[in-house]
Amino acid sequence: MQPICHQLLSLLFVFGSLQIHQLAEACSCALSHPQDAYCNSDIVIRAKVVGKKLLKDGPFGTMRYTVKQMKMYKGFNKMQHIQHIYTDASESLCGVKFDINKYQYLITGRVFDGKVYTGLCNFNQPWDRLSLAQKKGINHRYQLGCNCRIKPCHYLPCFVTSKNECLWTDMLSHFGYPGYQSRHYACVQQKEGYCSWYRGMAGRDKTTINATDP
Repeated sequence: MQPICHQLLSLLFVFGSLQIHQLAEACSCALSHPQDAYCNSDIVIRAKVVGKKLLKDGPFGTMRYTVKQMKMYKGFNKMQHIQHIYTDASESLCGVKFDINKYQYLITGRVFDGKVYTGLCNFNQPWDRLSLAQKKGINHRYQLGCNCRIKPCHYLPCFVTSKNECLWTDMLSHFGYPGYQSRHYACVQQKEGYCSWYRGMAGRDKTTINATDP
């Protein structure tokens, strides 16, 4: 019986090691333009993280961050004021880590059971690291393009196949993300019904584009 028990224990050890290795590499996120991150989120806020607490639920736990909300850009229909942000405690499960009392962050997330959840695959950045165009996009421009589709181009040739598409080529010219289009352009629906990249320097209908700063 002893040899059989040793074999079973060895198999369990190997299986457990494989599971841990898989968890360590479990978080994988597709590249996403900040506009897509905005449009696909329930909540978009600027906030300062002022505290954190590890909640003992699940195998790795959930990290609850306490935030001081500075401004809400999206989500008024979901929650009026946000005090806590939830994320997986483990980075291997796409949990995101925020510095405490250091930065104001742009935080995006989804609402489940009255709680805001975010992770590494969401767009979470220190506010000061965003470009001016990204700040303006978060403030008003990105919402003008939520009916548009940003189509990633990984290899040439690439083509748009409908009038509501903008071709995203950062992966070609900047060897990944973030690139020039991500930092400086929004895909906006024009009056004629088609979508195109818009930087905001050219004159445009002021009734459509709000020129106020974030």
